[in-house]
Amino acid sequence: MTPDHDRPRGPGGRTPLSDLLRGHRLVAGLTQVELAGRAGVGVRTVRDLERGRATRPQRTTVDLLADALGLTGSSRRQFVATARPAPASVPTEAAPDPGTPIALPQPQPLLGRERDLVEVSALLDAHPVVSLVGLAGVGKTALALTVAHAVAARHPAGVAGVLVGEGSDAADVLAACTSVFGLSRLADLPCRLAGRPALLLVDAVDRAPGPVAEALRSLIDAAPSLRVLVTGRRPVGLPGEVVRPVAPLDVPPADVRPADRAELDRWPAAALFAARFTQARHAPPDRAELPALAALVRRLGGLPLAIELMAARGRILDVTELLDRYGDRVLDLAGVRPGWEPAGPAAGTVTLREAVATSYHLLAPADRAALRRLSAFRNRWSVELAEELLAEGDRRWDAVPLLDRLRELGLLSVRGTGPFRFRLLDAVRDFAAEQAELELETAGIRLRHASVIAGLVRRTAPGLVGVELPGTVHLLDEATGDISAALAYAAEDAPAIALLLAAALPRWWRLRGRDVSGRRWLRRLLADPRTAGAPPVLRAWALLGSARLAAEHGAGPEELPAARAALATFAEAGDVTGELSARSVLCAVLRGLGAHDEAREQADAALALATRHGRVREMAVAQHHLTWHDVRVGELAAGRRRLATVDRLAAQCGDQRLRLLARADLAELTRLEGRYAEAAEQGRRAAAALVELGDPGRRRRTIGGVGLALALHGRDDEALAVVAELWPSHPVPGPRRPPAAERWDLPGTARDAHTEDALRALIEGQVALNRGDRELAAEWFAAAAEAAAGGADRRDLVEALVGLAASTGDAAVLDRLDRARQVTGVGLLPREEDLLYSLVAQRERARRR
Repeated sequence: MTPDHDRPRGPGGRTPLSDLLRGHRLVAGLTQVELAGRAGVGVRTVRDLERGRATRPQRTTVDLLADALGLTGSSRRQFVATARPAPASVPTEAAPDPGTPIALPQPQPLLGRERDLVEVSALLDAHPVVSLVGLAGVGKTALALTVAHAVAARHPAGVAGVLVGEGSDAADVLAACTSVFGLSRLADLPCRLAGRPALLLVDAVDRAPGPVAEALRSLIDAAPSLRVLVTGRRPVGLPGEVVRPVAPLDVPPADVRPADRAELDRWPAAALFAARFTQARHAPPDRAELPALAALVRRLGGLPLAIELMAARGRILDVTELLDRYGDRVLDLAGVRPGWEPAGPAAGTVTLREAVATSYHLLAPADRAALRRLSAFRNRWSVELAEELLAEGDRRWDAVPLLDRLRELGLLSVRGTGPFRFRLLDAVRDFAAEQAELELETAGIRLRHASVIAGLVRRTAPGLVGVELPGTVHLLDEATGDISAALAYAAEDAPAIALLLAAALPRWWRLRGRDVSGRRWLRRLLADPRTAGAPPVLRAWALLGSARLAAEHGAGPEELPAARAALATFAEAGDVTGELSARSVLCAVLRGLGAHDEAREQADAALALATRHGRVREMAVAQHHLTWHDVRVGELAAGRRRLATVDRLAAQCGDQRLRLLARADLAELTRLEGRYAEAAEQGRRAAAALVELGDPGRRRRTIGGVGLALALHGRDDEALAVVAELWPSHPVPGPRRPPAAERWDLPGTARDAHTEDALRALIEGQVALNRGDRELAAEWFAAAAEAAAGGADRRDLVEALVGLAASTGDAAVLDRLDRARQVTGVGLLPREEDLLYSLVAQRERARRR
């Protein structure tokens, strides 16, 4: 029985891939797991293909499956054609006329070049000469061969190719070009073509650029219907020539953590490496090697030559060992020289360093110096940043012509549409950095880079508040690698620049969850004696930034003196913006300490100052701080009115983040009012919006509030689903002892962020209470009280003690609750008073006895 026997047919009568694969697998007597193991792909890949969820797998995946199924001949051709049908826009549907001569080697299967194939094919229709340029080993020849075969049907007079030899002169090139069309003289070419289109592929023109240009000019003049496809490291320089740089293959982004091979194969560079590595080792990379594989192909920059050379070492080393051994030495990789001719004993070898050096030396000396400077950038950059880095003193020059030359030589990648779309290929950057070291330029380049990045951050940072927040965060995210590199270098050799840079970053660090590492940088730079002479206001911003970040992870009390010192400096300097920021940070730090009265004084002072100077956003921030003082004493209606004011003011100044925070707080206030279903819905909407904004800590807190509202509403399964989402690895605790000391009135100096622990324990305790397990509920509420005693939100402490009293019926817990309320000033809500009514009455009766 054939695999497609009695199967439903797809469009055009073709058996769908899902049915074809399933049929071949059943004929081979394999399960999905067995086929996946034999092919070296994930079982999910096989399952998705057979279910029709994936319809166009990578070519390497198709080949691996065909090999595992033992397909040959027409069965294999049918399988490959079904799995990888040619795109409708690629001119491969019509087979070449049987009489059309094609004097070229057969192309090898390409990965990730579909767009290149379409674009180059279209260029050949419109231009007499198309030059594919790029580094040696980027895949120019392979792409050119594939294009030539794909468009053969459109060139009935013939398709032929010439590989330029070293030292060729114009006569040699011309003779070779005419001979591939079966001629001995150029004069016979017009008669041979008879006005019909023909295509000539000329490979490796950089071996004799001048003679090739002379020969091609003569050919095109003699036969206008001839189209020429050229490959080399630089353009030929002919009239009507269009230059098409060939970029490396796409690599997985740095934040990708591949779960299986199918996910990794979405990026052609990773798919190519995995396929070649499998051939070398005779076994596919296992799941544990996939993160190292993604990191390695990123380090190789997606350059096919480098990928092939590295994968060949899989005969000896696994992927992790390859990354460890060669991750910092990719320029040393060596292999046979690229080209379409088979490698023989005399072919020689070439290192990646030599391949890059050839293109580097095509540049003029001034352009080489500029390239060495540009090697300081770690990721993508903009034209403006490049011009700032390349500036000589106050003189800036137009970098666009330079970037165009680098692009034409394949040294520069240009991708995307935003300003940060330029990037040196990794191998190029490494080589240029080596050359800078040889020229003794490295220290000066790094210092200039640090200054440029510090300037970028200082100009950009004000946008971290207000309407420009999303765009500003995105820009700084794009520059993350350069910020880290600039900070690391400047901290050692230019601490004043490092302090200037770090003092502008705390808001971004906080939004990206880097509060601990950011605070560490600020403390280190402030303690460096070389920054003692920095302007007082700059040091004040650094001190304030350290306090702002400390408040995020429960270490605010340690930075209280720093925040007070910053406030004093700003007030003395008349810096209104700084003073408002300092009072806002003090509100958070003092609230974490339990100094609620002083925190409210700071909020009132900030509101008065902001109102006096017409600072609408800062008025909203102060009102936001004051909201929780209303909630603390149980004035929920007043708190709701303040949040409405915050929303109105934030909308007025265009601060979307502040509006989202107000809506998240409104969900919490709604929960405290006892409207649990409404609170859960409000919290979910706010949490979804916070995903786009960032601020992961605040989002987790909001989702936790949703879980607590669900638990209080009796929706236990949904509440526990929230717990599983936020804390998937935390075990259910065993019996826990209550805190050894009443820690809420001890201003500790080494507290972590206990708020999340308290919130989780409150959810678990309420669920246990709902289910009638008072003993387990008591354990959880005791754990919540212990965690909340070290956290910033003292209302959590009161809620935990109320839950503990309600679950144990122990009047002694009321004494702890009274002391907590006395210290924190938190008032009981009507629901809490109802829960404790009988217990309070019992205690009163006991006291009267």
